[in-house]
Order: sequence, then structure tokens, then C-alpha cells
Amino acid sequence: MSEPKKLIQFRNIVKKFDGQLVLKGIDLDIYENEFVTLLGPSGCGKTTLLRILGGFLAPDEGSVEFNGEDITMLPPYKRDLNTVFQKYALFPHMNVFDNVAFGLKIKKEPKDIIFQKVMRMLKLVGLEEYSKKAVFEMSGGQQQRVAIARALVNEPKVLLLDEPLGALDAKLRKSMQRELKKIQKEVGITFIFVTHDQEEALTMSDKIVIMKDGNIQQIGSPTDIYNEPVNRYVANFIGESNIVDGVMVSDYNVVFEDKQFECEDAGFAENEKVDVVIRPEDLDIVAPGKGKLRGIVRSVLFKGVHYETVVETRAGTSITVDMIVSEDKPVSNRAAGECMSANDFYLDADDVEQMQENPDSADAFIIDRADAQAWNPDTDERISITKLEYTLDKENGRYPVTFYTSQGTNVTVDMIVQEPNRYVDEEHGEEIYAVNFFKKADEIGESVALETDLKIWANAQAFDLEREEMVEIVSVEYDFNPEEIGPGTYPVTFKTRGYEYRVDTTKECEVGMAVGLDFDRDDLHIMEKSAIN
Repeated sequence: MSEPKKLIQFRNIVKKFDGQLVLKGIDLDIYENEFVTLLGPSGCGKTTLLRILGGFLAPDEGSVEFNGEDITMLPPYKRDLNTVFQKYALFPHMNVFDNVAFGLKIKKEPKDIIFQKVMRMLKLVGLEEYSKKAVFEMSGGQQQRVAIARALVNEPKVLLLDEPLGALDAKLRKSMQRELKKIQKEVGITFIFVTHDQEEALTMSDKIVIMKDGNIQQIGSPTDIYNEPVNRYVANFIGESNIVDGVMVSDYNVVFEDKQFECEDAGFAENEKVDVVIRPEDLDIVAPGKGKLRGIVRSVLFKGVHYETVVETRAGTSITVDMIVSEDKPVSNRAAGECMSANDFYLDADDVEQMQENPDSADAFIIDRADAQAWNPDTDERISITKLEYTLDKENGRYPVTFYTSQGTNVTVDMIVQEPNRYVDEEHGEEIYAVNFFKKADEIGESVALETDLKIWANAQAFDLEREEMVEIVSVEYDFNPEEIGPGTYPVTFKTRGYEYRVDTTKECEVGMAVGLDFDRDDLHIMEKSAIN
């Protein structure tokens, strides 16, 4: 079998828009008769690369070769390729036949040849019986077929498709995915397809080019990219992935969740830190004592042909603080027509030090922490707090803070300085922090996103100590009814994500039940930690 021939070569393609790099030195080879998909999120540069190939944009640096010829500066109409756009750009005043024939008529081909070529293309896309129909009377899927026929009738060597399925409903998209692949095989030319839909890329492509932020992350067949992603970004972008921290203790042996497992990977340094990828469909739910891991079912979602089940094998790092709900008794100054309120509030020594170093912003910080407010009771119009009196001290204790309006209305509360509520999980390298806080019942009842507000009120934060980066707090637990809450002290618990695995299974489980998770050695895919995530 002869080697496939390189048809298109991108060399160091750089493109900027308004000074911002959109493509950062792209090198890519595309071969004859390939179905190539440029895959990535919005803004990754895939459409820009396609438009450079089509001649609609010029690169700032680099070159494009087509069939051995440099076409970097060649105008679009001289390139041996055609484009199908998402908005098919059909001529509404023409019927199907005339839309498809338009390019051939421009070339002044004989009428009999035009008729033969158009009807052949319409037959290829299954529209031979619609040749006289107005395009505006056709469905979205049919209009797309007309656009494809119009592009293919000119017999290009390459067909460029810029998210052509984006306007179709889910069922029609799947049908057209099969049709496009069938058409590509039948006409035997190169298709270059742009999409952000992973399923489309996996279904249709011979080769997938995954892009992010103007760079190529990985090039390979759908099977290679799905089974052997090179980094966390690719693993997460192509399908669903469970990704956990691991250590390659030796070739074919990886440790994660404090257990050693056999795998198929080698070539890592001894005790190198890695990411371990396990696809949801590669995990089996078994009896608790029969699995390689043990966990608790946290959620079950029925997806039609399978259940999407989340199993937690280790709880996240957590901390519990007190929310003190106080009576809402604002100070009233009838002579000035003003009311005023504030809460006691907690600080730690770091907060005090920060205010001492930034005195210009200290008042605003204290007003925010105390939720200090002044207003006109008749109109509810807010009134400015113009003066504060307080002493800053890093020693633990209670320190009075008095807030004033310009009319002399004032309220005094306690600034409580104490050691921070902080918990360090040395084993898993996480730290979580939150403060006790005061709130009024009506503030809690009026919250439209209570979990988010509780995090803000408690200044709840978590950190990965090794990576020195923030960790998401994914769970906020409380046992009060926000619409009926009264004065008192209420515990609120904040928790980071533990070890959780998504499992795609036909086995129905109940939330809260203990299960085992089983997998084979070839279900583990090992990635370098140093790779781009």
C-alpha cells in the first residue's frame, strides 16, 4: 500500500487580532482523502485556521502549502477548495437546481454538462426529486445538503466545513453526521471540519486536531485521542473522564488513593507524579468487598440506556463554622429621619494586619464585614455612612466599632478578633478556612443563592498546599430552613471535593449505598503531570 500523500501543510501559522495572539505558530499536515476535524472551544483558533486555508484571512507569519504549492497569498477563488458555512448562504430567489449550478454557470460550462453534474450531486445528497423546489421551502437539513452539493459540484480537492451542523436539532445532527461521512467516502476528497462538539468529532473523523488558546494540544485518530489523551485538558474535552492524582512507582505500577495498581504504561521516572485517567464506562460497580476501591453512591441520574452514577471514595476536606442569627433591631433617629443597623463580625490577625497596611480601604472593609447600612425608613433610600470609630489590634478580643451618618445617627457593634477557623489535611495536602459570622434572619430568607452567599459571608476558601492554588468548595451543608429561621447559632459546613468517580452503568443503585469499584489494568491511562492541563 502506497504512503498517503500530503495535501496541505501549515507552517508556523501566527495570527493576531487587535494585538491578541489567536494562533501561536501552528504546524499541521493534512493528507489526501482524510476526514480531519479541528476540535476545540469557542476562541481556540480553529475557525481562524480554516479561514486562512480558505484564503479569507492572511496569516501574520507562516505559510500554507497546497499540493506542494505555496498558496499563502493566493485569493480564495484560485484555490482548489470550497467552503460550507454554518449559515448555508443559499440564494433564496433560486431553486435547488440553480443554487447548485451557480458556480458552474459562472465558469460558463456547457448546459448539458451542468445538468449532468448538478443531478449527480443532488442524487449523492438524496435531493434529486427536489431540483425545482424553492430553497426557502426546505428544512434545515435539506438546505444543508443543498449547500454541500453546491460546494462539491465544483469538484474541489478539499471541502471546508465550518460548523455546518450547528443550526440543526440533535436528531438531525446525528443523521447528518452519518451522511457527511458517507459523502466524504463516496467522493473521495479531503474534508476539513470545524466543530466544538466532541461527539461529532469522534463519530466522523479519521484524524482529530484538538486546539486550545491558539495551540494544538494533540493530533490523532479518535481511538488514540480517547484512549490515550496527552494531558488533562484533552482527557476532559474528549468525553467524560475521572482524573485522579497518582505516582508511577515503577513501570506498569501506579499508586493512587494510597493503593498500588498494575497498568499498561511505562517510561516514567521512578516515583514520578502523574494524572490517572479512568473513563466512566470502564468502571464496574460491584459488591463493596469485591472492588479495587470502595465508596458511597452520592447521586444517580437515569440517561435512557444507562445510569450516570457518582461514587465518592473519600470525603473532601471540610470545616464547620457558626452562623449567629441576631434580632433585627435597627437604631432609629426620628429627628433625622434615619435608621441604621450593623452586625457584630469576626476577623483574624491577618485581616487586621491587612487593614493596617491599607488604611485607605479599611473603613470599606469593616462596613462590608459588619453589613452596616443606613436608610430613610419612609423611602428605603440608602444613606451614606460617613464616619467610623474603632481601634485595630491583632490581639484576640472584642473591640467596639461605631458607625455614623452625617446627621449623627450611629450604631455600635463588636469587632471580634480571634484565631482563624482553619483545618489542614496533611495526608491529602489541602487546607480549608472559614470564619464565624453574624447575619439577620431576613438577609438569609431573601437570599436567592444561599450556598454562594454562605461562602461569601464566611469568607470560605480552600487551597491545594502542594500546587499553591485555590481548590473549589463544592458542598455547603446546613440544617435550617432559610424561610423560617429565627435568632440562634447554626452550624454551617463547607467541604471540598473528595475522590469521586463517575460511572456509566446499567446497574441501578440507591443513593447512600456502599459499593465497590472494579477495573482492569488496561482501563488506567497515565498522563504526565507536566503536560498542559
